[in-house]
Amino acid sequence: MKYAIVGTGARHQMFRRAITETYGHQNALVGLCDTNDRRLALSAAAVPDQRGNGIPTYKAPQFLLMLEEQKPDKVVVTVPDHLHHEYIVAAMRAGCDVITEKPMTTDLGRLKAILDAQEETGRSIAVTFNYRYTPARTQIKDMLQAGAIGTVTAVDFSWHLDRVHGADYFRRWHRYKDRSGGLLVHKSTHHFDLVNWWLDSSPRTVSAQGKRAFYRPQTARHLGLEDRGPRCHGCPAAARCDFRLDLAADEALKALYLEAEEIDGYFRDRCVFDDDITIEDTMQVQVGYESGASLNYTLCAYSPWEGLEVRFHGTKGEIVHRHVEVHGVFGGKRERPSEDAITTVLHEAGKPPQKIEVWTGEGDHGGADPIMLGYLFSPDSMEEDRYGRSSTHVDGAWSILTGIAANASIASGETTHVARMLSESGIALPRR
Repeated sequence: MKYAIVGTGARHQMFRRAITETYGHQNALVGLCDTNDRRLALSAAAVPDQRGNGIPTYKAPQFLLMLEEQKPDKVVVTVPDHLHHEYIVAAMRAGCDVITEKPMTTDLGRLKAILDAQEETGRSIAVTFNYRYTPARTQIKDMLQAGAIGTVTAVDFSWHLDRVHGADYFRRWHRYKDRSGGLLVHKSTHHFDLVNWWLDSSPRTVSAQGKRAFYRPQTARHLGLEDRGPRCHGCPAAARCDFRLDLAADEALKALYLEAEEIDGYFRDRCVFDDDITIEDTMQVQVGYESGASLNYTLCAYSPWEGLEVRFHGTKGEIVHRHVEVHGVFGGKRERPSEDAITTVLHEAGKPPQKIEVWTGEGDHGGADPIMLGYLFSPDSMEEDRYGRSSTHVDGAWSILTGIAANASIASGETTHVARMLSESGIALPRR
């Protein structure tokens, strides 16, 4: 199978390694495309055992030329979110299937363009929801499928981003809602997809509130950072700021971004307290599902710890699942838990709570990435997936529609009816 990758920032590396190393014996990387010559060169040079003249590289305006000359079977899209649709649509119309990073896209207009092109071409789109493949999250699906708590009636779901990971969204391009859709699209698409998949349902109504309460100039003044600069590099307040990102101290970030700035002017370390940030850092969402279940969801991007808490209410009992990824952030440094980081408790009505032995795995993202990459790049070597973890353009669409509807609710102060929103946008989408 021949692959091309568009977007050679940090996110693409997982896919490049899978294509050229882990599953290199059955796949070939035939092209790389990006706006930045330095990142292109770094990516091409990282490919082992190159033959001939190495990996062909193309600038972004040459994307169609790459497809014409290299004729990949599939294109992997890892560009910024608001550009996904351009490359997904162009790749499908050139006769390629697509693997795209989440979120599939950011708004209704871009979503319609993707869905229309997919219907016209019949090409496939796989959206990489690695959280589905995390053994602990797959175990939850297994328990729900088996009817451990009967019919799920409600879900309480909180996601905590700490002051390292959470802050990072406010220094990069993600901080502008027109580029990322805000965290309810960019980040929460993972979480809303999990709920869609766990419940085997799709959102019907969405109500939300959101605000930027922490990453703003007032917080900087409160922390005594009045003399802060526009970015961390060269900032006069850097030594006093727990939120600083030192690009020069990290060899990978230095090579990918700091030393590539003069080419495209992209700064990876903008100040997280800037006034022009347009995304929220505090969000609460209520969702009604076609199945009759409901969801209360909270995302906080400045928590003192990182992880998730989810409680499933069912007609036969409850499941409570908690994952502490980072205990806390102290002086800008993260302390990770060493044991008992993931717990799942089943409490059937009339019985004492039962602590479940949690499924585990090896590899990045809690053991999810190796499994997902196996299904993507070597499906014949993987066992049949009885959990339905692979995701198509339909799953990708439903995962972002909760966030898009939530953004609309925040803006209007009213409940968003998803079917009406889709109809008004001319989008026809099958239910899950």
